[in-house]
Amino acid sequence: MELGRLEYLQALVTEFQATDSAEAKEQVLANLANFAYDPRNYEHLRQLQVLDLFLDMLTERSDTLVEFAIGGLCNLCLDKKNKDYILEANGVEPIINCLSSSNEETVMSAVTTLMYLTTPQSRPQTTALPVVECMLRFSLSASRRLSNLATIFLEDYCTPLQVEEARSLSKHTAVGIPLPRD
Repeated sequence: MELGRLEYLQALVTEFQATDSAEAKEQVLANLANFAYDPRNYEHLRQLQVLDLFLDMLTERSDTLVEFAIGGLCNLCLDKKNKDYILEANGVEPIINCLSSSNEETVMSAVTTLMYLTTPQSRPQTTALPVVECMLRFSLSASRRLSNLATIFLEDYCTPLQVEEARSLSKHTAVGIPLPRD
């Protein structure tokens, strides 16, 4: 069965790389993200460099590809080897960039992934001031799921000082409204 699993995942990766169809790419990436949910697939997905594929897709123009890629990373980063790989591959910055997506699923996965990636070493990056400011805005979201997740992030991953600093900065800016130029 294990050999069949690796061969199947390899076929998916090959199909993703070979196809020119946007729809086929989305379908394959969705499948890979779903397989990333099962710890039995972690080693195979590392071997097939699917983590790199997901990281590369975070900068795609297609919202759907980004959604599936961040979903896949979210599923994979519970594993220590995968977490370390994502951190060493400078994956935090493109994940943070997903916080500005208009797709709520992408944002939810990005917030969750940042939580999973937070270690004593990565904390300065995963809870950087712009991230904390963003979580403060999300905590006021009309979406219950997003506001609850952002609140957990602020309470469990940030220091009270970080939250206070972000709050004081947000008081001086109008969220969503560009400030006039001098």
